[in-house]
Amino acid sequence: MGKKDKKENKKRRDESPAPEDGKKCRFCRFPLLVAVLQLLLGVSVTAVAFLMLAFSPSLLARETPHWAGIILCFISIVGFILYCITYLPDERTSMQFIGKLLYFILCTIGLVISVLVIAFAGHHYAQTSSFICEPEGGDCVCKLDDTDPIARTFTFGGVSDCKEFPDTLTLYYLIQIVLNLAQALVCAVGAFIMWKHRYQVFFAGLQIGSPSSQQWQKV
Repeated sequence: MGKKDKKENKKRRDESPAPEDGKKCRFCRFPLLVAVLQLLLGVSVTAVAFLMLAFSPSLLARETPHWAGIILCFISIVGFILYCITYLPDERTSMQFIGKLLYFILCTIGLVISVLVIAFAGHHYAQTSSFICEPEGGDCVCKLDDTDPIARTFTFGGVSDCKEFPDTLTLYYLIQIVLNLAQALVCAVGAFIMWKHRYQVFFAGLQIGSPSSQQWQKV
């Protein structure tokens, strides 16, 4: 009887979990919802960055973080691929393990990039809000202190309305801060859920129960 019970318990542990109920919200299943949010935010960040670049081609790459949005779109694609991979307990396929590991690393990288963009955008927002701009030879020349003759000047080309330029630019920076903050939170949630799913619940290796039935204790 003891050998038979051991075989039955081992068989139960090896069995895959029952298929999910078809009535449940498949859209809420991880990582589909996170990947969709990452894609929407990535497209939004990229679109705002290119609008800023069209507003003034003189803006630098750190001021128009389209690269951050493109990277997040790539991360969301990895999330969609991971969603399509058939789930097996204990990560019995190399594809599933590689997908989870890659998605966790990319979400962490996306979090770092988003924080970096927030830092750049916050600095430029504080700087641009103090600009005093005047048109000069078809360009827009801005200074932080109009009374200082040796103050640093910033020249922006292709600006149609120099007077409204500082307000419009600060609005763009504020939108980038909000979008990248949301982007950072989504990436943090994705990395946390992936880590929690992989490491928070584990078998302690303690076997308890009566001689007729045995089970593994979860910690």
